[in-house]
Amino acid sequence: MRAYTHWRWRLDEVYVRINGQMQYLWRAVDHEGEVLESFAAKERDKTGALKFKKKLIKRHRRAQATATDGLRSYKAAMNEIGNAGRQVVSRWANNRAENSHLPFRRRERAMLRFRRMKTLQKFTSMHAKVHNPFNQERHLISREIYKERRSVALAEWLSVMG
Repeated sequence: MRAYTHWRWRLDEVYVRINGQMQYLWRAVDHEGEVLESFAAKERDKTGALKFKKKLIKRHRRAQATATDGLRSYKAAMNEIGNAGRQVVSRWANNRAENSHLPFRRRERAMLRFRRMKTLQKFTSMHAKVHNPFNQERHLISREIYKERRSVALAEWLSVMG
């Protein structure tokens, strides 16, 4: 994945309540909807956005464009890093990132919320690794191709887990 720097990333943050306190989960999604990185932080400010963005760039290099919402923390962090010209802020630019929160929220409800920040961080990183291979855009492909890709993903998962 490191070789593909032409990707467009979508960044978003979502609040998570841990023991009655608001915590924030920063997430980066690529152009296919796969979760690249997730980062739990206590605040939704420039320092949190900067830590998340540096972590993302360290692992995946720089993207051609980064779509965000109108949060000013992104702009401040990207100015400090030096890639503010690559930021795209438009109305529906990061919908893919917004929709990536849905499976996470479903699983969070099933687990009856989180109690520690460390648990949240572990869960989100593992949830992305498990969810990404099986997340296929069913509405875009035929049934035969979908079943074939699904069986390949399952075989790969069983080889890793077995």
